[in-house]
Amino acid sequence: MSGWVEAFIVIAAIAIVVQVAILLALVLQVRVAIQNFTRIASQLQARIDPILLRTNRILEDSEDRIASIMSDAAELTRVARSQAQKVDRVFTDTLDRLRIQVVRADQILTGTLEVIEEAGTSFREKLWQPIHQASAVLKGFRAGLDFIRGYQRRRPEEDPATQDEELFI
Repeated sequence: MSGWVEAFIVIAAIAIVVQVAILLALVLQVRVAIQNFTRIASQLQARIDPILLRTNRILEDSEDRIASIMSDAAELTRVARSQAQKVDRVFTDTLDRLRIQVVRADQILTGTLEVIEEAGTSFREKLWQPIHQASAVLKGFRAGLDFIRGYQRRRPEEDPATQDEELFI
């Protein structure tokens, strides 16, 4: 059995040496990658630093302008709101006045229509009533004439019922 143990120890030693070699290769590769990354980062930082400095200077120079623009925008908003309120008041006042004028016009139109209706009624009563009376008188006169004419033409053998019908026609 001792031969087997020695064989396993040799195999284990070889495996450990292979693992150490692999780990050493990984460490070397990570070291190279870190160096490349550090070099790329420093190049990137060298390029970005001037851009950031210029941007910072521009923002510092523009800070007063931006503040001025913001205050102007706030003032413009305040003035616009004030003008909108004034326009709203004017429209409301105009609508109230227009509503009052419409009510007045309605009252005037209603009064005018009532006067016209009264005038029409009065016209009918004053003008048509006498015309109807005159027409009735003429109809009566005509009926009297027809009666007189019918009496002269009448023969004694006529039926009295026919005479009554003639009077009503």
